[in-house]
Amino acid sequence: MDTFITSTVTVTLAEIGDKTQLLSLLLAARFANKTALILGVLVATLINHGLSAWFGNYLAGSFTSEYLPWIVNGCFIIVGLWLLIPDKDEEVSNKYDQYGAFLVALGLFFIAEIGDKTQIATVLLGAQYQSVLWVTIGTTLGMLLANVPVIYAGNALLKRIPLAKVRVMAALVFVALGCYGLITS
Repeated sequence: MDTFITSTVTVTLAEIGDKTQLLSLLLAARFANKTALILGVLVATLINHGLSAWFGNYLAGSFTSEYLPWIVNGCFIIVGLWLLIPDKDEEVSNKYDQYGAFLVALGLFFIAEIGDKTQIATVLLGAQYQSVLWVTIGTTLGMLLANVPVIYAGNALLKRIPLAKVRVMAALVFVALGCYGLITS
């Protein structure tokens, strides 16, 4: 249960103000079918984060247990510091509209998530907890918790959330997790 909760909270916080959340906002402005957008985000995240959690689990088995906690927790601190750098709004081309809301959301969300902070966090969580299933479910729920409100409430919600403060809070969570892991290992 700790794996699921930590994965959910970590990714929810890391996703606020992230480029994929901005992508959700752009897609919501472009497409009326919110359910199709959410399903596209869900499927893209399940695939991307499932592979990421598996990769983290694989890496955990590839390093000696003596160095793994230092690597994983050091990376948590690095990702925490990375969260302080705001993402830029990325424009979505109209040429993809012909594929429909689901396929556009699926494809663009999957691609946008490659190398993203939340994907890196998922790899790290997979390495730390060595539970592909619970990390994938937790991180996917975290992505949905951060993106579904944006898809439905869009601009009104983003105007009320102080992204800079949330970004700092998310960074503190990652750095605290990394420091705690270093101290207890």
